[in-house]
Amino acid sequence: MSYNIPKISYKRIDHLVTQQNASEAAFMKQFAEGEYYFDTPLVVVNPYLINPLAAVILFRTEQPVSITVTVKGKNSVANISKTFDTATEHVLPILGLYKECDNKVEIELSSGEKSEITITTGKLPELTQEVANIVTTPEYMDGMMMFVSAAGKSLPAGYDHNGDCRWTLAENFVFDMKRAANGNMLMGSYRYSRVPYHATGICEVTMAGKIIKEYRMPGNYHHDQFEMEDGNLLVLTQDFHRDTVEDMLVLLDRETGDILKSWDIRGLYPMNIGKSGSWSDHDWFHCNAVWYDKTTNSLSLSGRHQDIIINIDFETGELNWMLGDPEGWPEELVEKYFFTPVGDVENFDWQYEQHACVVCPDGDIMCFDNGHWRSKKKENYLKNKDNFSRGVRYRINTEKMEIEQVWQFGKERGQRFYSPYISNVEYYDEGHYMVHSGGIGYVDGMASELLLPAFLDPNDPTHEQHSVTVEIKDDVVMYEMHLPSQFYRAEKLHLYHDNDNMCLGEGKVLGSLDVTPEFDTVAEAEELSIAPSEWHEITITEEEDRFTFAGRFEKGCLLMLCLENGEESHNYYISTTARPALAMCVGSFMEADDRRVSLNVSKHGFSGTFKLKVIIDEYKYDTGIHINVAE
Repeated sequence: MSYNIPKISYKRIDHLVTQQNASEAAFMKQFAEGEYYFDTPLVVVNPYLINPLAAVILFRTEQPVSITVTVKGKNSVANISKTFDTATEHVLPILGLYKECDNKVEIELSSGEKSEITITTGKLPELTQEVANIVTTPEYMDGMMMFVSAAGKSLPAGYDHNGDCRWTLAENFVFDMKRAANGNMLMGSYRYSRVPYHATGICEVTMAGKIIKEYRMPGNYHHDQFEMEDGNLLVLTQDFHRDTVEDMLVLLDRETGDILKSWDIRGLYPMNIGKSGSWSDHDWFHCNAVWYDKTTNSLSLSGRHQDIIINIDFETGELNWMLGDPEGWPEELVEKYFFTPVGDVENFDWQYEQHACVVCPDGDIMCFDNGHWRSKKKENYLKNKDNFSRGVRYRINTEKMEIEQVWQFGKERGQRFYSPYISNVEYYDEGHYMVHSGGIGYVDGMASELLLPAFLDPNDPTHEQHSVTVEIKDDVVMYEMHLPSQFYRAEKLHLYHDNDNMCLGEGKVLGSLDVTPEFDTVAEAEELSIAPSEWHEITITEEEDRFTFAGRFEKGCLLMLCLENGEESHNYYISTTARPALAMCVGSFMEADDRRVSLNVSKHGFSGTFKLKVIIDEYKYDTGIHINVAE
């Protein structure tokens, strides 16, 4: 539902889970009521509305048979095949189609019969990026694809060994993508919630694009998650009712979305020490990665704004060790928790503003060393053009509190591989690693000296954004992919999984949003019965669990949103003076016009029908919109 009130735009949208449930119900109803057999199947392209390179094929067979599906590639080594379990009713996800062509899909029954179906696809979503260059071999990739998660004006995508996009999502699912044990993907929700990039929660999504569950969280989701052996999820979050962010971790119940346990980084030690160049009192730690190590029953957490990886006990939350440059830290912390370099100390480098900490099977620690500033002292900060980023592996001895650098890749490439933010590493086996430098930015062909490449202007021909993904085996580069945009992380996966199926049945939205903080004092304003000026371009988007107010306002003006129902009112202050963004890890939500602001208001915590009014400086305007809240 949508309509226009003079000078105000309003629309009501269903959650994507609701839309997908309706889509699945429609094609399953069509299948149930129709005569669809091996030679006359039902074919539905983009069955869950957000993966244009996926389809579903539905048909019946008289006898139980298994089915092998092969999506024909541009050559035989680009074929993608999957065998599905024995049944008489077959609902088959078709993955790995090419854009804008008549894809040939072979279906073979275990009884020996074959047929070929043509599936026609359209254009990719506008923000899905094409590979600029790729160097590898099909033998090395062995049917696997490289998936990337969006950080700039781009979308999640997966590319085969030729660099062809064979998978994408049309919605901006953010931050990390990890495959769960059941074959589905875990990724940040497509629903932006709070400045600068926090999402409502995390989603479990099939490769066909179906959201099985969205786990909403009161403190929202950012950066990373980790699946435990029992299926429950470690998720990075925060508490928006205090003055710091990105300094909490919770354990989510996989079935209910309930929070089972939480850890608070704030309180482990003083916040105003060990500062990186991007430190702020609001975002003092900036936790961007979590890793659970079963051997030590501990959690490793990457704190970008203190150039530190910390390790805490899973049960007690107590600090075990701290990995980073000890310069500027209090002596009592250094003596108790920090490591001393050993081995080839002349070639040893600490990591700075790192991302993606990984615990190797032998206890070594890997991370992406962004190298931003590459010093704890301002007078020693490096220019970006003189800096480097790299993947690095450290060997730590927690008894002797010693550290040795045993491997690195990227320093030798200098500024051409330099990412001051985002990026990740992967450990595959001894000597076999992936290093993804996802935030490379150039101005006039040199590393940008802007604080973050997210602020580069895509319309300026002298500004360039890149990501480079490299895999190294026994010190030989086996894979290298260049993309003309910035991507948060990369992950190499098979498109199909052993457990792949359609996961039929209604998707669920679990957990809850928080109660949006209100403002105690309402500004005095002359009340008008008219709507604000069209210049503000106000839009109101209502969803099942929240609504979003957005518009354009001059910097520094007083802006408040008021919900009124008789004597009951709820009032929200909206800042029109942006907080400096020292860590824009996902720029997907950035507005081209910095006068545009928005506020997402959760419906959690109250109920009723409310008039929506807005205070702009000295006047209170009636938008004419009513918001219905049913708890």
